[in-house]
Parts: sequence; C-alpha cells; structure tokens
Amino acid sequence: MIKALHRSPPMPAIHITDIESAINHWRQRTPSVDGLSLPAPTRALAEVYALMVVHREDWVDEAGMPQAAHEAWLDWYHTTPDTPCIAICSTSQGDAECKGCGRTFEEVQRWTEMSPSQKRITWHRITLAASAWRFNRYAERAAGDAPSSND
Repeated sequence: MIKALHRSPPMPAIHITDIESAINHWRQRTPSVDGLSLPAPTRALAEVYALMVVHREDWVDEAGMPQAAHEAWLDWYHTTPDTPCIAICSTSQGDAECKGCGRTFEEVQRWTEMSPSQKRITWHRITLAASAWRFNRYAERAAGDAPSSND
C-alpha cells in the first residue's frame, strides 16, 4: 500500500506535481497504441496518482511507492535539471539562503549527497517561493538549464 503524506514531508517524498510530470513524460515517450490502454510505466504512475487524489494527498513517501512507479518516476527525474544553481551564489558570501537559486546554505553544501526526492523537495519549495533571482532577474540563465525537447 502507498503511504501518502498530508504536508511538507519530513522524509524523502514525492509531490503530486512530480507524479503528474512523470506521467506526462511517459505519455509523450510511449503513447497508448489504442487510446485506452496505458503502457506499464504510465499505468504504474497513474495508480499512485489516483490513490493520492482519492486520499487528497499532496506527497507520497518515496519508500512506499511500488517499484515500477518509482523506477518510472526516476526515469523522468533524470530528464530534469539537476541543480537550481544559476552561478550566483550568495551563500558563499554568508547568506543563509542563496539569492540566486533559493536554496539554504545546508542544501547547497549537501546537494551532491542528496537523493533525487530530497532534491525535488527543495525544487518544489523554491519554485513555490519564486523569490530567488532564478525566477525573476536571471530567469534567462535558468532557462538555459531546461532539458532539450530533442532528447
């Protein structure tokens, strides 16, 4: 059974918008041949998504996801930019939160050792806040890290 979470997660978890994005990734990558049936990765993610919607959950515990759904999510994850960094790091100047990307000093320091879901939790938080320069002053820099549609 999938363990869902009501609020911002204390442990590695995946937000429903990431599940949606992964479903859309797989729908584009392997469309339904008959318009009714879903390929296995899309179906695995759709089952997780459906349970989250029914239980009105925003987060799903990563450890509680079925293996097929988790693998399909990871495949999507690897198509996303790895870091929100835009090469303007104010944490190196002593700020607790980077003005460039919005990550905390600890998140910047631990980024390479964080799991994919921990990174996505950070991405979710800084995207909702939208206060970092990556979302306003230097948005064109941030656009440069978007994956190519030719991939």
